[in-house]
Order: sequence, then C-alpha cells, then structure tokens
Amino acid sequence: MKKTVLITGASRGIGRATAELFAYRGCNVLINYNSSHSDAAELVSVLKGNGFEAELFKADVSARGQVDRMLEYCAERFGGIDILVNNAAISDSRLFTEITQSEWDRMLDINLKGVFNCTQSALKYMLPQKRGVIINVASMWGETGGACEVHYSASKAGIIGFTKALAKELGPSGIRVNCISPGVIQTDMLKEYDRDSLEELKSSAPLMRLGTAGDVASGIFYLSSDEADFITGQVLGINGGMVI
Repeated sequence: MKKTVLITGASRGIGRATAELFAYRGCNVLINYNSSHSDAAELVSVLKGNGFEAELFKADVSARGQVDRMLEYCAERFGGIDILVNNAAISDSRLFTEITQSEWDRMLDINLKGVFNCTQSALKYMLPQKRGVIINVASMWGETGGACEVHYSASKAGIIGFTKALAKELGPSGIRVNCISPGVIQTDMLKEYDRDSLEELKSSAPLMRLGTAGDVASGIFYLSSDEADFITGQVLGINGGMVI
C-alpha cells in the first residue's frame, strides 16, 4: 500500500528535492506552497508527467484554518497521511537590535507556529491509526546559534525542543518524531552571500563543500523509512561536519 507524505514549503530547495525523492520512491505526495505557485505547479506537472501521484495545496502554515483544510484535502485525496515533513520556513539576517517586533513575530509564526499547526492537524489522522512519522526541519543554527540570526536561530532551536518532547509523548501511540538539522545548503537562502563568503563557508566544513538539497532529502527519507523504525526524538545533523 502506498504511503502518503505531506511536505510543507515544497515548491523549491529542500522541500522540492524531498518531494521528488518521495515520489520516485513510490509515495503519494502532497506539495504545500504559499506564494510560489508557478514553481509548485511546475513540480506537480513534472511528477505527474512521469506517472507519479502528486497534488498541490496552497496554505499559509501559520494560519490554522488553512492548515486544517489542507489536511482534510490530503485525507480526501489520498485516504489519510502517513508522513509529515515540516519544512516550510523563512530566513533573515540582521543585527538583533534591528529586529522589529513584527519581524520577530513573523519568523516565529512561520518557522515554529507552522510546525505546531501542521503537526497538531496531522495527528487527527495519525493517532486513530496508531502510526505515523513526523520529520521537522531545523538548522544547525538552532543547535549552535548564528550571529545576526537570533530570531531564526530561536525558531529552529524551538523546533528541536518540540521534536524531543513530542517524540516522548507520541511514542506509545506508534508515531515517530525526528528532526533534520541542515548545515549550509545550496538553496535560495544563500542568495545574499557573495562568492568569497560561500568559499569561506565551504572551507569551514571538514568535508570542504556545501550541502545540496538532495543531501537533506536523503536524510529525511531515511528517517521516514521502515529502516529507521527504532529512531525517534533524534536530531540528524547534515552539515558536512561543521557541527561535531
């Protein structure tokens, strides 16, 4: 029986690579997006063109009503949900003293409240079936902290604590909860970095390269698989050795 995965923020970057991998591995894939409609529609078109089961749904993960409707659609279209990948996020770099209250609130609303909304909504379907997998995408800055990214680091650190606590709570229900903590990954989030800065980041990793969206997608898929059936409450660092 095919498994169904919902991936938030799946139109580009890590989310897109994850959606492609799950589709190619035989899963039904629901692709969530909020503003990048053309990218999401193009991805669904490519996947369907290759014979895979994929749909898209526009929802702001910080808006609970939209999230609930997205999970209802997932259940109607695919019969339920087996895997939730909480990937949707925004990033921002500025001095802490320059962060406005609205910027702080928006960061936490999308990056952390979005994880709360999607997870709680998905559990309406996972708990009755006594099985499911939830994978949250954090960041190495949630582990170590990043200068000029205090609000981003705080949101990702919150995801790590959320993952560990929820894994303990949901384990008896047969639901696993894990966390991916990417390092410097070649996505749109690096578009503000110049060549010299990217080279400096590359040289600071023991593996001497930047990560790819595919590197992260592979980790997500592993944690969702039966091979990881005895893994819960863990943080898998995919950072080239930048955090050891």
